[in-house]
Amino acid sequence: MSPRALIVASAAGVFLAVAATSAEAKIACNKGFQMVQGSWISTPYCRDAYVAEVAHTYGFSATADKVRNDPLFKQRLCRFIGQDIRIKEACDEVNPGVRSVF
Repeated sequence: MSPRALIVASAAGVFLAVAATSAEAKIACNKGFQMVQGSWISTPYCRDAYVAEVAHTYGFSATADKVRNDPLFKQRLCRFIGQDIRIKEACDEVNPGVRSVF
């Protein structure tokens, strides 16, 4: 086998291995929490996915990618549905409310 063919074959093998790993490494989210090393923790990635999921229940057409990549879109959604207890924390990131100190 020529050196060039060996390099091409190696590169193709690496590409296939990375593609297979990426497909298996899908992030597992559940109601705004991500499975990380056996524990469920709140992450911005999963909170945004949950905002989109809750928005669907209110009739909004929202995808997790759009919520994640368009802060103004997330802010507009949160103006309408941000008081829903399920996503209040995620919406407080973009629409902080008035906080009083007692």
